[in-house]
Amino acid sequence: MTRVNDPDATLKDAQKAMQAGDFSAANAIAKQILSDQPAHQDALYIAAVCARYEGRHADAAEWLAALKATAPDFGRALQEEGHLKRKLGDVPGALTAYQIATRYNPALSASWSAQAELLATLGDSDAAMIARAQAERLAALPRELLAVINHVHEGRIFRAEEIARAFLQRHPTHVEGMRLLADIGTRLGVHEDADFLLESAIELEPDNIQLRLDYIHVLRKRQKFTDSLAQARSLVARDPNNPLFQSYFAIESMQAGHFETALAQFDEILTKLPSDPATLVSRGHALKTHGRSDDAIGSYQAATQAEPGQGDAWYGLANLKTYRFDDVELAVLEKQASAQDLDQMSRIHIAFTLGKAYEDRSDHESAFQAFALGNKLKHQTVRYTTAQMHAEFDAQKSVCTPDLFAAQTGKGCPAPDPIFILGLPRAGSTLIEQILASHPDIDGTLELPNILSLAHRLRGRKQLTDRERYPRVLHGMPGVDLKALGDDYIENTRLHRQGAPFFTDKMPNNFRHIGLIHLILPNAKIIDARRNPMDCCWSGFKQLFAEGQEFTYSLDDIGNYYRGYVDLMDHWDAVLPEGRILRVQHEDVLDDLEGQVRRLLDYCGLPFDPACIDFHKTERAVRTASSEQVRRPLNKSGLEQWRPYEAHLETLKAALGPDLAPQ
Repeated sequence: MTRVNDPDATLKDAQKAMQAGDFSAANAIAKQILSDQPAHQDALYIAAVCARYEGRHADAAEWLAALKATAPDFGRALQEEGHLKRKLGDVPGALTAYQIATRYNPALSASWSAQAELLATLGDSDAAMIARAQAERLAALPRELLAVINHVHEGRIFRAEEIARAFLQRHPTHVEGMRLLADIGTRLGVHEDADFLLESAIELEPDNIQLRLDYIHVLRKRQKFTDSLAQARSLVARDPNNPLFQSYFAIESMQAGHFETALAQFDEILTKLPSDPATLVSRGHALKTHGRSDDAIGSYQAATQAEPGQGDAWYGLANLKTYRFDDVELAVLEKQASAQDLDQMSRIHIAFTLGKAYEDRSDHESAFQAFALGNKLKHQTVRYTTAQMHAEFDAQKSVCTPDLFAAQTGKGCPAPDPIFILGLPRAGSTLIEQILASHPDIDGTLELPNILSLAHRLRGRKQLTDRERYPRVLHGMPGVDLKALGDDYIENTRLHRQGAPFFTDKMPNNFRHIGLIHLILPNAKIIDARRNPMDCCWSGFKQLFAEGQEFTYSLDDIGNYYRGYVDLMDHWDAVLPEGRILRVQHEDVLDDLEGQVRRLLDYCGLPFDPACIDFHKTERAVRTASSEQVRRPLNKSGLEQWRPYEAHLETLKAALGPDLAPQ
């Protein structure tokens, strides 16, 4: 008897039936669950497996199609597709499915073993040996760590952390356990913990290459570019002709601002691997950041020609904002969008690219459908919820009161150096940064993660059980600790500066932590970059961000987030001294550039400099989506771009509410 009111227990009944070979009973249980929850991932998977074992191949294919639509990056779905295609004699299709399965979940040992067997039959002995080695490596792992990898790649990140921590309590120096917990920390944004774990693991196994590659990744996340470059350089010193090591060295050189070194390394890799799409894309990113957009276009185009399904190459072109796709390219994009073997991230990249291509042709209906698909696919991969956002914002408002600031203000680090530019992405913050960075007394840096890292540190280990620990801890924090946090920020951002007395920090999400900023850096400047709500939200919805900004992939989420942002900024205005925050409206900058430039510089206490008016002539690396736009004179082409899509934006208007949405 199945227990309808307890799906987890019911699924266990189905799994037991499968293990006993009773696929008919297991299928009946799965279908019973699906009658109530048609998109239940595990029930769809069981239904597909049962159909294959019972020889109902068409049914199995239908269940798999439904499963992939519900959970596109579910590795076991692709593994099961591989099993089905292999049973039907489709060896190339099976091999592709197994390869994508291990890309989504590298813990699927059955997929690695199947790849090894199929590759051997196809005569590719080298690739077969690599796949077999992966299967053997997994077989040698402790059972708990194999479970950790599965949980991580199937979205159960907190369960994975629980198992990994329990394992390391029993085996505190197990290097692979440390590496996996560091990976979990990185995924949760706790980069300091990941840094410590990997540094400790490397001391135990200094020749473990995977540890060093992971360590470089974490150091880059923390924007410790000098350290990540040193690690990459040490790998190249071990094996100067290894393309993987050279690629890491090139990327870290680019992050550290050594663009000529990076480009030379990419070119050397391409002499060995002449049409390697990943290298061509990375080279394109470096050229774009360095301001060489024509060369970047050539590199991205070469990647799409080498591999038409290379989604990040297509999106590299789209993300230039100034590139226009011709009819031949559009036809290739449309063909790739429906390709069966396209991985999920490439499918997302291509959907956003098609949106840009259609929009440039004023085909707004097709453009909206493409943008909507890209956002839907991306939204399936994120953990963001509006309820969680409201809880976080409400905590800031309830804790960061006038009493807090009366008791704690003035105790932090007195340095006046930082100029925080914050708000929502796509609100004009890159333009403000470029204007200020054109002044000789201001260094333009990056979207620095330091304030977010400090907030993570203050939350401590109880992020789930005590979500309000931060900002509540600010009330009882001694002045010496507030100053130490400010000193930490100044010291750890020093590597991004070039010697000017002031510098920008353009992390938009810092608006959530203005109370913290005010307490630890009472003399820092805070600029709120604001844009018309509909323009800002629509621009965010059209943008595929490199990482973070998970609220942008749903019209309802982004509208609610904008409303929450305005509400929280109203709170900061009410509880902080008048004039503490300078609000800069993007439309005002477009209407009166010189007036707004003078207003910005007056707020920063700096003399007027005409270079700030000619900001587009300033040569500097710009890493955001607006990089090409701020290298051109000001124009109003971005105003009211949402208008042609208005018929599709009722959800956004409802989320924004009557005070923010046009009536």
